[in-house]
Amino acid sequence: MAPPGQLLVLLWLCLLAVALPGTGAGSGRFWHLTDLHWDPEYEAAAAAGRPCPSGGGRAEPAGPWGSYVCDAPWSLLRSAARAMRARLAAPDFVLWTGDDTPHVPNEQLGEEKVLHIIANLTSLIRETFPGTKVYAAMGNHDFHPKNQFPGKEHRIYNQTAELWRPWLSDASLPLFRAGAFYSEKLPGPGTRGRVVVLNTNLYYDQNDETAAEEDPGGQFQWLEETLTNASRENEMVYIVGHVPPGFFEKTRGKPWFRRGFNQRYLGIVQRHHRVIAAQFFGHHHTDSFRMFYSHTGAPINVMFLAPGVTPWKTTLPGVSNGANNPAIRVVDYDQDTLQVLDMVTYYLNLTRANTMGSADLPEWEEEYRLTETFQVPDGSAGSMQRVLERISRDPQHLQLYYELNSARYDLELCQQECRVDHLCAIREIDFTKYEECVKTNSSASAASSAWLLVFCIFLGFLHPQQVL
Repeated sequence: MAPPGQLLVLLWLCLLAVALPGTGAGSGRFWHLTDLHWDPEYEAAAAAGRPCPSGGGRAEPAGPWGSYVCDAPWSLLRSAARAMRARLAAPDFVLWTGDDTPHVPNEQLGEEKVLHIIANLTSLIRETFPGTKVYAAMGNHDFHPKNQFPGKEHRIYNQTAELWRPWLSDASLPLFRAGAFYSEKLPGPGTRGRVVVLNTNLYYDQNDETAAEEDPGGQFQWLEETLTNASRENEMVYIVGHVPPGFFEKTRGKPWFRRGFNQRYLGIVQRHHRVIAAQFFGHHHTDSFRMFYSHTGAPINVMFLAPGVTPWKTTLPGVSNGANNPAIRVVDYDQDTLQVLDMVTYYLNLTRANTMGSADLPEWEEEYRLTETFQVPDGSAGSMQRVLERISRDPQHLQLYYELNSARYDLELCQQECRVDHLCAIREIDFTKYEECVKTNSSASAASSAWLLVFCIFLGFLHPQQVL
């Protein structure tokens, strides 16, 4: 048996190993919050019996906690904040991936109103998590005119940098003022984790300011350099942004990036995937993910798309049933490697909450836990590839994924066209490969349906005149 002195030394070394990140740091937890879209006029409109401004004239009863055709009232945002405090009051940090203003015409906003909304939501998050590091990204609605982000210094960038100064390092402030992107180390001594916050609004296909540019704001070059330096420093990185590359899963053929920007982003991830632990984006208001592959087809990275807090029903052409229940998300992660270990999504059944009235606080329920629901060990690229394969071949898992996609708002059956739209969007970021995926799977679906029809007629289940 070792002498008492040696035992004390061993005990001290064990305690030190537990305490120091990077030497068996253990697991941590953080919040991912996105698409709050506050509608400041909601309550007044509801009290006067008018449609909410963010509803665009669409009429629906304006409940005390929100409406599916409207953006979020303050009551809903306060409720979300309370739920976050109740579920995890002391996260390691918070990811806030933008879109703060309501879906209203530009003439109803203006620079001052946009900044007023960002300021109020910043205060809400700071009050909810005092002293907690927040990595905040701007959404395409966090500007005036909306979507029109320049790749150079702007008053809105400067004012937002001041609002977020408590969360930004001195090194990040000049970068943010020049283009609204930055990089920060994760909190804690000795950590090798880094968060890279992008302004992907620069690549949005609705942004006319940057349409003719090859590298707006020099962000692509900066991203390459940041990831190269992270590799040299043995760091692991989370990439965070608002508008994601690839395609929207709720309607066919709708990309967000311009084609050249999309291809360049995909190339960067393929080159630097070894230092990218995961990617976290918003914008869709839906719950989904995107796979990234090597040139040989191996899964190398995953992007998680978090559902929004706003329940707003999209007006994008081709989208059916495009609302969602409000949702928030906790991510469990390895503090040393940044490997995503699990994700728990909480949601508010808005219909049920509104039937309760305003007297009782609504209940944010645990919607699902990634590892339990999809039977995977973690949220790695390999595990999420297994999720994709499972929902590709198992109609029950596809339907489960589809209902979770809208935080249990859209419970319709996801049939063949729906299946193609979702699976091709998850699988293919590249424009050409996405188009090939849709064409191939649609053709296969049509061929299968035709053969099934012929088979049924042959067996006498259908008379030929019944199909005319």
